[in-house]
Amino acid sequence: MIDEEAIGERYRALAGEFDERRRRLWAGAEALSHGRGGLAAVVRATGISHVTVASGMREIKAGETLESGRVRRRGGGRKPLTETDPTMLGDLEELVSEEARGDPESPLRWTAKSTRRLAGALRERGHRVSHETVAKQLRQLGYSLQANRKTKEGASHPDRDAQFRHINAKVSEALEDGEPAISVDTKKKELVGDFKNAGQQWRPAGEPVEVRTHDFKDKELGKVNPYGIYDLANDEGWVNVGVDADTASFAVASIRSWWEHLGSERYPEAKTLTITADCGGSNGNRTRLWKTELQRLADETGLAIHVLHFPPGTSKWNKIEHSLFSFIARNWRGQPLVSRQAIVSLIAATTSTTGLKVYARLDEGEYKRGVKVSDAEIAAINLARDEFHGEWNYLIKPRSC
Repeated sequence: MIDEEAIGERYRALAGEFDERRRRLWAGAEALSHGRGGLAAVVRATGISHVTVASGMREIKAGETLESGRVRRRGGGRKPLTETDPTMLGDLEELVSEEARGDPESPLRWTAKSTRRLAGALRERGHRVSHETVAKQLRQLGYSLQANRKTKEGASHPDRDAQFRHINAKVSEALEDGEPAISVDTKKKELVGDFKNAGQQWRPAGEPVEVRTHDFKDKELGKVNPYGIYDLANDEGWVNVGVDADTASFAVASIRSWWEHLGSERYPEAKTLTITADCGGSNGNRTRLWKTELQRLADETGLAIHVLHFPPGTSKWNKIEHSLFSFIARNWRGQPLVSRQAIVSLIAATTSTTGLKVYARLDEGEYKRGVKVSDAEIAAINLARDEFHGEWNYLIKPRSC
């Protein structure tokens, strides 16, 4: 009796080393070694086609040799589709062009129709074609499947570009003086637990990580709010993983933790801290609590804090988005965020080819929502507005100064 399981194991162990010819010859040799019934056993155990195994057996029996670098005899193999069905490509182009996007002269075009639908439409026109073949032909024609890309920002502030230049000038000035400059923002809230996480990771075939069917928040684990600080000079990230509300108090507490654990060591002679931030959220330019908390931080550290806000609708230009958060998302893709500590560990394991280092900590503190800041507290802030858009650009000095 032929041990088909052993044949399958041998094939899987060697499959990665085979080109087309070696695969064919190995299958033929394996079939011949088992005598009667060997061909059928190899087909069942490996999934290699009956024709391929039989061809390998014939080559071995005949002692055929091929020219160096070839895997088939000249003229061997299936004829190109363009020869056997010369009108298929034209029909495919016609079908795709009905919903084609982009400039027809562009070297890269794309289609929104699925390959299965296109294959079905081609079969209705009399072509014998599979969706795999359609995908192959589309790639050869210069098409690819693509998602939508957010590039249209809608109406923008007339001083948007001028504000970008202002931010760039002030940050460059700080870095030239050896003073710290950081980009800050809150990453999107993340569910904690065995929930599906977008992306894929390498695992043994047929063994995906099993996660919950529905993304209902776990009452015990809840969500986390990762607040990030990206050090522009050192290509370093600090992420404070909060478990309570994403408030201005939490935002400034995150900056404070960065300063205590990293910033003060990196910049022992610092006199100012430059912060680039979005206009909205917990670090928004109109948030009273944000300014009062920054005043407390300035008083504690002795640093004059210069804040530069990106104009509304331009958050993607904030450096932290593509220098820190994008790498974190890439590092944990396809990985369920099963616990708070797992999230901290995954963030801290993030790196990049440019040398990015990331540090993370869990912040289990409570941050009260709806804190009211009085006019008197606002008036007590030692705040000086820049001449250019003082609502976006301002300096908060320690009150001892």
